[in-house]
Parts: sequence; C-alpha cells; structure tokens
Amino acid sequence: MTLSDTPSLNRSREVPASTQSGYVMLLVSLIMVLLAGWLFVNAVAGQGEPDGLLVIGALITGFTGLFILTGFYMINPNEAAAIQLFGAYKGTDRTEGLRWVLPWLARKKIAVRANNVISQTIKVNDARGNPIEMAAQVVWRVTDTAQALFDVDDYREFVTAQIEAAVRSIGSRYPYDDIEHLEVTLRGNHEEVGVELRAALIERLSVAGITVDECGLTHLAYAPEIAGAMLRRQQAEAVISARKKLVEGAVTMVEMALTQLSEKDVVHLDDERRAAMVSNLMVVLCGERDTQPVVNAGSLY
Repeated sequence: MTLSDTPSLNRSREVPASTQSGYVMLLVSLIMVLLAGWLFVNAVAGQGEPDGLLVIGALITGFTGLFILTGFYMINPNEAAAIQLFGAYKGTDRTEGLRWVLPWLARKKIAVRANNVISQTIKVNDARGNPIEMAAQVVWRVTDTAQALFDVDDYREFVTAQIEAAVRSIGSRYPYDDIEHLEVTLRGNHEEVGVELRAALIERLSVAGITVDECGLTHLAYAPEIAGAMLRRQQAEAVISARKKLVEGAVTMVEMALTQLSEKDVVHLDDERRAAMVSNLMVVLCGERDTQPVVNAGSLY
C-alpha cells in the first residue's frame, strides 16, 4: 500500500490565485505618493495656519501609497508563489514578472523547474539474495505547488527518501544478472528497469505534487564482500556457455563432414574408422591449441 492509496489523507489542490499586475499598482502607488506631496505643499504654502484638511489628506494619501508598496513581489521564470491569508491557502500565482497582492496576504515562493538528483549508493539484496550496490539518477519537478508545500513537511527530503525506497524495491524484485538471459535482470535490462522505477516514483511522489521526467540506474555492482566470488562464478558460467556453443558447432561440422564424404563417395569408412575420425575431428575443433598434423605415408589400414 502506497501513500497515494491512503483514503484518509486530506490532500491540497493547486488553484489560481487572484493577483494583480505589479506594474499597474506601481503606477498607482507613485501617483498616490506624488498626490500626497502636492497636497502637503498646498497645505503649508499659505501665509496663515496650514490647512488641516489638506494635511490630513496628504498623510492619508501618502500612507496609502507607501502601504501599496508592501504588496509587491517578483516571480522569476519557472517559479510560483503560493498566496496565504492568515495560514489559509488562497491560490498559486505562476505569472512571471512584477506582481501585487493585498499586503496582508503572505507569499511563499517555490521553484517549479526541473531538478536533477543522484541518490546515494545503497546496499540491497537482489531477487536471489545477493547483496548489491545501487544508485539512481532522477529528474523531477513540482507540478502541484499546494501539495508540495502543505501536504509534506519538506518536499525535497521527501523526494530523497522516496527515491531510496523505490530503488530498494526495484533492486529486490529482480536478479542482478542471468547468464542464460531467460529473465529480466538489473544489469541486462536497463530500459525495462528504468521504466518501472519511474512508474514507482511517480506513484510514490504524487502525494507531494511531484512528477518524474526521467530516471535510471547510475551505479550497479555486487557488494565488495562477494564481488570476487561472483566474478569467478560469472567467469565460470561464461566458460561453460562458450564450451557449450563450441561443442554444438563442432558436432554440426563433424556431421556435415561425414555426410559429404559419404555422399561424394570419397572414402568408405567402417564404424571403427568412422569413430576414430569423429574423435580426431572433435579434438581438432574443440582444442584450445593449434593441432600438429601427422602425415601417414602408408595405407589407411
């Protein structure tokens, strides 16, 4: 059972936030400040007492203009800002450039660009119980800012933990290698294993509003304590496999030679001489050293 299967989990959902263009509000703020200065100058320009109404108007206008300045914020490319009102989520602004909201609304920025992570090398027991070392490279990005910010404590640490868990799960599901190539292995089927690892990560990270663009294994090896023994076993299996192919080819060649000798009536051999020829041909074809020919100057018998 994964986090995405938990029915009681109260998930957040990203919605667009109601924000304004910062350039328009910057113009409004400048107009308010200039208007406040003009009112204040007119209030004290007379010979008598300053005009109280103009002074109050200048103070209010000037304070309003300065107060507007506290609502500005900047959104860079591939960045978003979650808007909150006293802790309540009010939406996400993804529009680039200078933006503005009411000053009492909090803005929490989050990057939505692609992130590349190479996990630490971990030790896993494969499907046959052999200890192996694995590490993965994952390209991920945030797709739902509300889930990333409010459904998990720290979405970056969450990604790291889930990558390790997914790598352990995949590593224990398949054997490291199979000399007979009869099953999916970690070493021989990188694409299949990478596809399954990506699907597992997408499922695990969906609770945090994160998707995986690509992933794959960057390190795969037997653990040091068995690396030497497994290397010798691989070498032995390779030698056995090569010998098997060699014998199969030699038998085919001997059979072809005897058949052609018989069909073309080159020589007639009894069973004993046929067996001797088969033995000699097998020695020649399967031997690891060059053969030394022997010239028979006498009769065949």
